[in-house]
Order: sequence, then structure tokens, then C-alpha cells
Amino acid sequence: MKQTYKSSCPLNCWDSCGFEVTVENNKVTKVDGDKEHPITQGKICGRGRMLETKTNRTDRLTTPLKKVNGEFIEISWQQALDEIAQRMREIKEIYGTTAVLHSHDYANNGLLKNLDKRFFNEYGGVTTLVGSICWGSGIEAQTWDFGSSDSHAAEDIYNSKHVVIWGRNVARTNMHLFHHLQQVKKQGATITVIDPIFNATAKIADHYLSIKPGMDGLAAIGIMKYLLQENQYDEEFVENHTVGFDDLVELLDQFTFEEIIEKTEITYESIQYLAGIYSNGPTSTYLGLGMQRFANGGNTIRLIDALIALSGNVGVAGGGSNFGNIQVGKNFNMSALTLPHKAAASRHFTMMKQAEGIIEAVNPEIKMAFVTCGNPLVQVPDSNKVREAFESIETLVVVDHFLTDTAELADYVLPTTTVFEEEDIYYASMYHHYVNYGEKLVDPPGEAKSDLWIWTELAKRLGFGEAFDYTVDEFLQMGIAHLEEDGVTVEKLKECKRLPLPVKQVPWDTKEFSTPSGKFEFTSTLAKKKGYDGKPLYTLPKESRISNPELAKKYPYQLLSIHPLRSNHSQHYLFIEALQEVKIEVSEDIAREHELNEDDTVTIFNDRGKLTGKVKLLKKAHPKTINVDEGQWHKFGGSVNLLTPDGNSDNGLGSILYDCLVNVVKEK
Repeated sequence: MKQTYKSSCPLNCWDSCGFEVTVENNKVTKVDGDKEHPITQGKICGRGRMLETKTNRTDRLTTPLKKVNGEFIEISWQQALDEIAQRMREIKEIYGTTAVLHSHDYANNGLLKNLDKRFFNEYGGVTTLVGSICWGSGIEAQTWDFGSSDSHAAEDIYNSKHVVIWGRNVARTNMHLFHHLQQVKKQGATITVIDPIFNATAKIADHYLSIKPGMDGLAAIGIMKYLLQENQYDEEFVENHTVGFDDLVELLDQFTFEEIIEKTEITYESIQYLAGIYSNGPTSTYLGLGMQRFANGGNTIRLIDALIALSGNVGVAGGGSNFGNIQVGKNFNMSALTLPHKAAASRHFTMMKQAEGIIEAVNPEIKMAFVTCGNPLVQVPDSNKVREAFESIETLVVVDHFLTDTAELADYVLPTTTVFEEEDIYYASMYHHYVNYGEKLVDPPGEAKSDLWIWTELAKRLGFGEAFDYTVDEFLQMGIAHLEEDGVTVEKLKECKRLPLPVKQVPWDTKEFSTPSGKFEFTSTLAKKKGYDGKPLYTLPKESRISNPELAKKYPYQLLSIHPLRSNHSQHYLFIEALQEVKIEVSEDIAREHELNEDDTVTIFNDRGKLTGKVKLLKKAHPKTINVDEGQWHKFGGSVNLLTPDGNSDNGLGSILYDCLVNVVKEK
């Protein structure tokens, strides 16, 4: 019997698409787009379609595994859970609960995926991770500036006179925004793309500008300097709705146009052009994640925010500094689900430096770790250090669908269900404000169990089973009960399959901000409370030809690691043979310098590691630029994170993955 169901994409992506899933004889046979979804309108990407393949793969994990004498053997769930629970009891008694690390990433945007935190809080509180490899610097930066990182509604772009896509290849990562770009261009809006790589989004732009990687904040300074010089800024907004303007002016006065042009490697005419775009709005700006993955990443976003505010494009239809949209996620009652007050003890590592945290931890040392919704051996920077760290842990438990690089290091691997084998609701705090419902459509293979089942069974063994003595519906209700007056209930979600969440369509339209001052803050009060200066600031990247000329002599090329087109981070490399070859994309000047041709074999390297792959030529990219898509498995040739640094950004909550210099050698 063939039936089609409405469902949802669980992947960590801007678009959070609605699905139509065909099921025949308890098997998913097709994943397509839900044409009735108000935002995604039937269009989905290959990564979403790949979830059918992921669900049906014959090499999925279907039985718990235990490593014995270096080899995995299949064991029963009872044995696996009994032994894991016993180890947790011993650790709690001897070392305390923070000797357990919980490494949780963002592989699945299901609301109930947060119940692992409920489990570890009930256990007594463990060592957890803060910050984000992906977008942490930018979220924190916008929280300092506005009080939150809130984006305009998807359809508000039709109110824009100009659209600036700054460091974001929406054709690859945000396909429904790309569709809107095509439409607003037809209606007369201009499209400007700023990116070190001429990408598919740039192909439809009216103007393309390339800024030297890591210098975007300095470019924003140049544009603001021009706006003030020509008296083209929004004086009323600055005077009545901001604090710290004098500090901003003081910063702008520290730089000459000549210095800005030299370091950013853009022209004065480009500064003039961008100043004209911003002063003649409304102008909407869509910020990408790459430019905040430098040591100066937080301040880069803050300076672009300052430009958008200075030019009068905050709180107006067709404007906005669109980075995250965390007002979406704030709709859910996470505390009711995760019970943070139950954690009697706590310790935190940043997500970026979790390997260093593991290696250096004392009082207590990390004795046991759980990995959920992630593959840190591939995705966390400085892979060699990550391997050293996770190999040092006495008991490593990984919950996953496949034997990933991280799972191969584990002592226990617990097979979990895919999106179509469990019930949940899904959302993304990046773009639109719809929450999607996904019901269980098929049975999982073998003995694979949902994450919720795993935590429930472990909780029973550890003496707090009552904390999980709820149905799926009851857990969902915990998270959204307060939204009933806004028309969002579990029953209605099941009926409609997707519902809008109550958010501001044009954030800050009242000119009332969520900062301590209630104003846009060029100088941040929150930053001061956290021990930072708080003033607008520009610093150079940590690894660049300007800031570190001696290092640049050894490693003269900037390494980027952008999101892959066909995989959501590392999740789909296993399924696509064409991805299982490392591709090293180089700018044409590097190719000429080293006499490289397409498909030549090269090795890129620095003090942290090396990576070998086949050359692909970047037809149009900023000089001295190399890119390797992130997510590649080590077993297929090696992750780009063999080369990336594990430092924290300037505001402490983001990665510095792009702050990475390398050299290249052609293999014979």
C-alpha cells in the first residue's frame, strides 16, 4: 500500500523545509517537497531528499555495539544500558558527575532532541559545551548590539530597494532565499554580493565585490567613515535610539581610507558604491557565517551591524541585519524540557576547545563522554588534538545511525532512529518562523531505538525514571503549552503539519531594543558585564599576512572551509561516492604559481596537520585563497579540520576556523 504523508526536514539549515514522504510497505520510497508549505513551497534540496537513502541504507547500525579488545561485538540493549548505567554510578560516586562530558551538536533540529540535557541534568549535572563552531560569534555579537539576533520575515525582502548578501552563498545554503532574490531582482531591487569566492549567488548579482578574508569589519569601517564624511547617515536614529556613537566615531578616526583600501584589497570606488547602497535604502543585509569564523569574528559582525544602524536600515521594512533568527527558538519552553535546576554541579568547555578541555581537565578528569547529534572527530577544529582527546577517555558512548569516525573510537555505539522513524516537531532559528510536525512513518530497522527511548531506559536504571515517565505528546506539550493563545498546540500541529510562531516580522520596528539601555548599542553594556571593553573595535585576524608576516612566509595562503553543497556537514558523505574524494579548490594565482592543473594531486599543510586531494580551480576568487569543503570523513581522505585552529573568537563563543594559513605542494 502506498501513502503520502506531510513531514519535515530535521537538518540544521536555514530553510527547515516541509516534506511530502511516500511510504510503501513500511518503507520510505520517496522524499519530496510539500507544495502547500507557506515558505518552502515544494522546493527541497538534495540533502533533504538524501534522507530517504539515509533511512534505507543497509549499513545502518541496528544493534548496540561494544568494543572488546579493539573490535566491536554486537550486544543486547539490556547489556549495553546496564553496563553504561553502572559506569555512570561508579563515576558519580568516585569522581562526581562532572567527570562525564556531554558533547552535543546540531545534527537534528527536533525539539525532543534536547531531552538528552534533561537526562544529564537529572543525573546531577555534567561537563557541557558552550558556544558554537557554526555561528556563535555572530549570535553573541548581535546580542550585544540589539539584545538578540532577530531576522526579518522571509517575505519582507520584497520591501527592499537594495539587497546585500555579505559572505553567504544562499544558492548553496538557503535555496528559498535565493528564489526570493531572483524575484526581487525582476521587480527592480539591486543585488550586491560580497564574498571572497565568486559563487552561484554572485552570478545573479548586479554587483560583486571581493574583500580579503578576515577584513570585512574593516570594510564596514570604511563605508561608515564615508557616510559620516558625506553626512549621509541617519542622524535622527543615531541621536534618539543608540548609545556609544562617540566611541564609534573615535574608532573610525583611527583608520585612513588608504589603510582600509590596502588591507581590505577593495577600491575607494567600492566603498563609495556600498555607502550609496546603504544610504539610499531600505537595504536588507543577509550575513553569512564564514566571516565570523575568525579571531575578530564577533567584532566583524558588530561593525556590520553598526553600519546597518548608522545608515538607518534597522527597524524598517525592507532593512535589517539578518544573521540568526533566534526569536524563533525562544518560543519554546526549553527549561521545562531540560530541567536545568536539577543540575547540582556543572562545568563548561567551549565547543571549539573541547579537545583541550578533555586533555587538561582536572578535579575531576573526564572519565566518560557521550556524543549525541554530532561527529566531533570530523567537525571540531584541530582533528589530531580531537582524536588524542577522545582516545584518552576511559568510556566513550556514541549515539548515531552509522559508524562515523567518532563512533569508531567509541566503547559503546547505540543505534538510533531517523526522522521518519520517530515523532517530533522541527524548527530552525535561522530564517523563517514556521514550526513543522513530523510523525513516525515507518518502523526502524533491527533494534534501532529513538534517543528518547535510550534516555528513558538509562534514567530508569539510574533512579530517576519518573523524569521520563511522559508520552511524546506530553513532552511536546511541555515545550509549547504557553503558545496555545497564539494558536500553536500539539493537536493543531498534527492537523495542519506546520504553524507560524509568534515573532516580529520586522524586528525593532518600535526602536525599542532588548539591550540593557533599550537602545542599539555601539558600545555594549552586556559586553562590559561579561568583562569586555564593549566599545566598537577592529582587530586583525590571528593568522594573516598582515598580522603575522613570519607565519605567512611559511604558509602564504588563506584556507576557507565552506559548507558542502550535497551534504549537511558530515552527514551525507557516506552516501555519495563522488564526495569521497578530497577536493582542494585553489585561486587561479596559486595555480599559476605552482603550475597546477585541474585534478593534479596536491597536499596542503601547516603546523597542525596536512591534507592531500585533487585540485579544482576557483575560476574567480580572492587571490591566495584555498577552499576545502567541510564535513569530509577521515576514512575518505581526511577532514579539513586537520588544519584548522581550535581557538575561541574575540567574544569567546565562536570558532576561528577561517583564521587559517596553509602552504601547498604538488605531489609527483
